[in-house]
Amino acid sequence: MLDQANYTPRLLSVYRETVRPAMKEEFGYKNDMQIPRLDKIVLNIGCGAEAVRDSKKAKSAQDDLTTIAGQQAVITKAKKSIAGFRVREDMPLGTKVTLRGARMYEFLDRLITVAMPRIRDFRGVNGKSFDGRGNYAMGLKEHIVFPEINFDKVDEVWGMDIIICTTSKTDAEAKALLKAFNMPFNS
Repeated sequence: MLDQANYTPRLLSVYRETVRPAMKEEFGYKNDMQIPRLDKIVLNIGCGAEAVRDSKKAKSAQDDLTTIAGQQAVITKAKKSIAGFRVREDMPLGTKVTLRGARMYEFLDRLITVAMPRIRDFRGVNGKSFDGRGNYAMGLKEHIVFPEINFDKVDEVWGMDIIICTTSKTDAEAKALLKAFNMPFNS
């Protein structure tokens, strides 16, 4: 576990020492509070049809996501019953976790430096996956690219969504922020 009081993640130090001054100069911010920063990172695994057939699949995905995030993940449940998909109300269908603070910077560091290079046929992430308000979303086809997951003990390979939320107002500012963290954009 991270000792929040005495520990500063590497990417947070990089942000404070190099990224903030560079962005202040590039975008001409008058106030330090205008400089964009990371707000949170949301991780999500949707189990879908596997969870409908076997209710233990959502628990397995929750355990894997908790291991990856270093923080307890919560199980997401169906809001409504949908007969065509054989889904009942309150049926577990996936899992999610929201990272903030030191854990957020640690996860982003592991994602960029360790997990992404392990992705098969990796050519960078899409530079157009911003939502217009400075948030970036990406997906991974396999959660096993993270070194915390023991490949031998995995019963199912899950895809996962990663949403990086920033305080920037535009996509250009958010892209500059993530590029400063060495996010490998392909465009």
